[in-house]
Amino acid sequence: MYEKVVEIIVYLMNEMRQNKRLGEIDLDALTQNGYTETEISTALSWLFDKFSVGGVQAAEAAPASPESHRVFHEAEKMSMSVEAQGHLIQLRALNLLTEPDFELVIDRVMRAGFLKAGLSEVKSIVASVLFNSEESPNAASRSLLYSSDTIQ
Repeated sequence: MYEKVVEIIVYLMNEMRQNKRLGEIDLDALTQNGYTETEISTALSWLFDKFSVGGVQAAEAAPASPESHRVFHEAEKMSMSVEAQGHLIQLRALNLLTEPDFELVIDRVMRAGFLKAGLSEVKSIVASVLFNSEESPNAASRSLLYSSDTIQ
């Protein structure tokens, strides 16, 4: 489930990058693409929690970082598919992964012993890093939504 939540978060952040406010984003498009209300609510809750606790406004987090990009080592390239590498770069550019989290994901991929981790494996590792974060005192609350929960 959390892999889908990360996909929704990426979608929302990409939309905000186009100078859309959260209220202007068409959430019906997500439902039409097969995401459940619980997954959408969890993604919105995570974004709200991340930005309200960290004191960062969503609009400030959405622009691409002007910083230089980390280059993957040959061993890292061999352990991940090109799609998985691109996904990590996108998450870092959207500031959804911090530098330490980015390194943690790569480290977990390398230690997991995959012949070549695909996009789904990397998404799973990313979800575990994002949703097991200790940075928020309410981190567990966004991970425990019930099917009847919604964000108002």
